[in-house]
Amino acid sequence: MDEIIAQRLEIEGISLTDPPKPVASYVGFVQHGDLVFISGQLPLRDGELASAGLLGRDLNVEKGMQAARICAVNLLNQLNVACEGDLGRVERCIRLGVFVASAPEFIDQPKVANGASELIGSIFADKGAHARAAVGVASLPLNASVEVEGIFAIS
Repeated sequence: MDEIIAQRLEIEGISLTDPPKPVASYVGFVQHGDLVFISGQLPLRDGELASAGLLGRDLNVEKGMQAARICAVNLLNQLNVACEGDLGRVERCIRLGVFVASAPEFIDQPKVANGASELIGSIFADKGAHARAAVGVASLPLNASVEVEGIFAIS
């Protein structure tokens, strides 16, 4: 793995592991040319849901940001597999899609999504700057609070 990326992961307290298994009938990522499309990642830790419920009802923004960060770690785990263990191959994070399970009155989805965006930026620096959607939804699989998908360009 690229030494700088490895140092940034260490600073963030992240040890890459095998990515979580898909929870339904799909694959974790698809590579097409130099693009990697990563399926939505839930806030799973050691196979267990780490954050459940609705933002604005069961969870506050800070807890939502933590859940988005866990999702982003799982995104990195998928990306690491796609890059055959060398995240130095990442040319750019193109886009993140962040889905936030939200109470009807909750309007801080962009703040929750920052939990994922800031981690990707921390790991990849300028290559981590990305387009993004932060969308409030009524529910997510397994009652997860957040789900994050991503598109990356790799060499």
